[in-house]
Amino acid sequence: MAVIDTLDLARDLIRRPSVTPADAGALDVLQAALEGLGFTCHRLPFEQPGWDPVDNLYASIGDRDGDLPVLGYAGHTDVVPVGDAAGWTVDPFGAEVIDGHLYGRGAVDMKGSIAAFVAAVSRYIAGGGKPRLALVITGDEERDAINGTVKMLGWMRERAERMDHCLVGEPTNPMRLGEMIKIGRRGSVTGHLTVYGMQGHVAYPHLADNPVPRLLKMLSSVVEHELDQGTPYFQPSSLQVTTIDIANPATNVIPGIAKASFNIRFNDLHTPASLEAWLRRSFDAVGGRWEMDYRITGDAFVTEPGPFSSLVAHAVKAETGLDPDLSTTGGTSDARFIKDYCPVCEFGLIGQTMHKTDERVPVAALEALSRIYERVIADYMATPPARTGTAGA
Repeated sequence: MAVIDTLDLARDLIRRPSVTPADAGALDVLQAALEGLGFTCHRLPFEQPGWDPVDNLYASIGDRDGDLPVLGYAGHTDVVPVGDAAGWTVDPFGAEVIDGHLYGRGAVDMKGSIAAFVAAVSRYIAGGGKPRLALVITGDEERDAINGTVKMLGWMRERAERMDHCLVGEPTNPMRLGEMIKIGRRGSVTGHLTVYGMQGHVAYPHLADNPVPRLLKMLSSVVEHELDQGTPYFQPSSLQVTTIDIANPATNVIPGIAKASFNIRFNDLHTPASLEAWLRRSFDAVGGRWEMDYRITGDAFVTEPGPFSSLVAHAVKAETGLDPDLSTTGGTSDARFIKDYCPVCEFGLIGQTMHKTDERVPVAALEALSRIYERVIADYMATPPARTGTAGA
């Protein structure tokens, strides 16, 4: 059985312009590589009215019916748009190597990580290892997350597919490979607030009702409120106003409607429901007619440090010499769904250029990540952590 080259596979994946929801052949490349290693693969296209259909891939290998736990790996082959392609040094999907760096959309987030993991599996098998693995690879992480990981986990539960711990390959390191493992994520909610009044002439304010002062009072009441001071695993929760839109080009007209949007990144002292109740109380206290479209992106969660995070941290230190921080910083990821299925932590590449023009990864870091993953696989199979979750848990 041939050993897979990390760089070659990463380049093959990057050359497929799989901007969500398009797959562009990326999953075909990955499936061919995995089936060549002996994986059983299932393509899982999902669709839902009102959302783009998305293709996904589930792959498994090894005995999943015995008492020994199964290691999961989760990732995504979809990527964000390239933006202004003319601003790139190279073709965003050309996967060129320049001065020791692999350029291309998805090099960091996160086709490079997927290639590193698959190459690690190939070396482990070539050395005589017998892995017990489940790979959950979605094409719907960068945008809606409607027809991806959530539905894949549901499919797995229905079929009692095992995954006892899961490593997510998102870029977790701020500056150097080995700095940080994510053991949780802040939650995220977005509010779109509309305040109603009555349009009129600015010279006759008694004949109108200006909604702007009420909007500003509503925003001030929540922005100036300290939600918390953080927790042992989380930084303080934060509410940030992202837009204020009056849509009124005339300086002599009192507007009839004023709108604003905001986002809250919150820790495990709150839930989406508790935050919504607080927002509504705060806005009601100002008065007037208003409404809010409230959207939940994810809840806060933390996987308490334990045998699995220690196993990953040991592999990271063995390769890099660094003791990684166990962190919950950053945005959301599909770990927010997987944590309801089994214990999860995240470790991947350096995030400096993800989603940017000229996204790139040092080839040396890509190869080092693959060696870390190989250590994780070998250590997990040799001394598996206690099973703390099964399919459907």
